[in-house]
Amino acid sequence: MSDTPVIVNDCTLRDGMHALGHQYSVDQMVEIAAKLDDANVDIVEVSHGDGLSGNSLNYGFSAHTEREYLNAVRQVLDDTKLAALLLPGIGTISDIEMAIDCGIDTIRIATHCTEADVARQHIEFSRQAGLDTVGFLMMAHMIPTEELVEQARLMESYGADCVYVTDSAGALLMDEARERICALREALDCQVGFHNHNNLGLGVANTIIAIESGADRVDGSVAGMGAGAGNCPLEVLIAVTERMGLETGVDLYPLLECADELVRPLQKRPVQTDGNAVMLGYAGVYSSFLLHTEKAAKRFDVDSRDILVELGRRRMVGGQEDMIVDVALDLLE
Repeated sequence: MSDTPVIVNDCTLRDGMHALGHQYSVDQMVEIAAKLDDANVDIVEVSHGDGLSGNSLNYGFSAHTEREYLNAVRQVLDDTKLAALLLPGIGTISDIEMAIDCGIDTIRIATHCTEADVARQHIEFSRQAGLDTVGFLMMAHMIPTEELVEQARLMESYGADCVYVTDSAGALLMDEARERICALREALDCQVGFHNHNNLGLGVANTIIAIESGADRVDGSVAGMGAGAGNCPLEVLIAVTERMGLETGVDLYPLLECADELVRPLQKRPVQTDGNAVMLGYAGVYSSFLLHTEKAAKRFDVDSRDILVELGRRRMVGGQEDMIVDVALDLLE
């Protein structure tokens, strides 16, 4: 474990979009971002839940444009850096240019864990543009650790400042999280990050394991606001790190206030480890499938748990939300 304080990246305003069907108002984003800045969070991420230009019939449409969100949040950040997420094939380099124009400091380029090569031009462009450039290997539970390392090396070779083990399904057990972080830390010269979901209730535990295993950056969101059972709840993580004597530089009280006063009142569907969220982690299914699956289950009168198990069996990944309806229809037969 490094003596350097771990960098904390908050996802409340990006991954949290999934929990609201992408319907944050600009004022809500601004109020939350200002509180995160008060808490000395290092980085705040803003975009559609599925990244820049994620607005679509497949993923859902946000209440405002990303330019509106980014410009508004930029105005209330003093010390906290502003980030955006992009998935190649959904967003393009022109979207990165738009985000640069809005004042982002960090770009996070996300691909499926076997597809690092599709991020090459986006990572190279972002690095040349002077951005803090992060590679995000999603659904990291789906391949063996040695294969994940090879994908991470590709992202590093393109110029990534940091490469993330991204547990998009919240499916990694504790030893699995440790193995992946340790392997990347040993193989890479760049920073290593960890992002997870709380679908099996391991959000905080696995994030602590990541820190102890040498992660330079970790993600969380206030009140766990994110897809599925949400991300590692940031206020709980900071309470635990303080008890452990792990330095983050993040203040606990503003996070507690943000969670109780600003974020939880927005949750129309509680972000919690309930039955369907547990099934996401159990079946290894992309966390943002939760609301889509519940909608399909209600529409076709099919058990949502059965849909999620079948999605996991078919190894569906982000971008295949349209397959949820197909699976529901197949289960009717």
